[in-house]
Amino acid sequence: MEAVPTAKKFEVIKQMSKENFSIQSLCKIANVSKSGYYKWLRRQESPTSKKLEDNKIKELIMECHTKLKGIYGYRRVQIWLKLKYNLHLNHKRVQRLMNELGIKAVIRKKRPYYGKKEAYVVSDNHLNREFTASKPNEKWVTDITYLIFNGQKLYLSAIKDLYNNEIIAYEISRRNDLKLVIDTVKKAKRKRDVKGVLLHSDQGFQYTSKQYNKLLHKYQMKASMSRKGNCWDNASMENFFSHFKSECFHLYTFRTAEEVKFAVHQYIRFYNYQRFQKKLNNLSPYIYRTQAA
Repeated sequence: MEAVPTAKKFEVIKQMSKENFSIQSLCKIANVSKSGYYKWLRRQESPTSKKLEDNKIKELIMECHTKLKGIYGYRRVQIWLKLKYNLHLNHKRVQRLMNELGIKAVIRKKRPYYGKKEAYVVSDNHLNREFTASKPNEKWVTDITYLIFNGQKLYLSAIKDLYNNEIIAYEISRRNDLKLVIDTVKKAKRKRDVKGVLLHSDQGFQYTSKQYNKLLHKYQMKASMSRKGNCWDNASMENFFSHFKSECFHLYTFRTAEEVKFAVHQYIRFYNYQRFQKKLNNLSPYIYRTQAA
């Protein structure tokens, strides 16, 4: 998977912070420093002459990229800028600016592989980073995280309602498999009316399996999936896992799986019923939902 440029991460953090996501949590998810983000932010607000010049060159690079339908890599873009605008630029600078823009040369498609592969289903990104909902059971997000302790590993699968950030259902297993996500969805079905719910996930093999998608179809739920390799499309679920690990899991030493499961249960109960959130007018998810009802 190609690394995302740091500047691009900072741009996404700035965008998502407007939706009441914690800067600290977003920086953890993006694996960047909080101080680095604020330094970048100050530079954006008071750009230097070099930054202004870079922005102008970026406009020309985008002109080249658009006119030639993205067929040029940074070395040919460098030559194009020299011939068309008499700009004598170092190829490394052109490469850096293209990385900041998130563009690169179109790669020839590989020949299709006709060997035997398991059928899978990929859904469109219907959620489209709209991490708000006007009512309960309208938009849910789901994901899996791993919990490493005492030389062992457990997997936590959870479903969150974007209306009030409440954890609807969760399952813990020693195996990161299809059964884990199926059991999580079934548990959510026992607790809520799932008809018409949009359930967003990444493109993990469990979520793209035919069995998972048949279950959603049976329950009359609509599947939505992040773009491949883009963790920001499911940042709301990542945000919960980040809170859980920093406020609970990393604070203790666990010896057994039973201790971990108990800690997960206790934290999710605290998160749903007692942990107030600024987004919810400083109410807990449960109180926010019941007051609205």
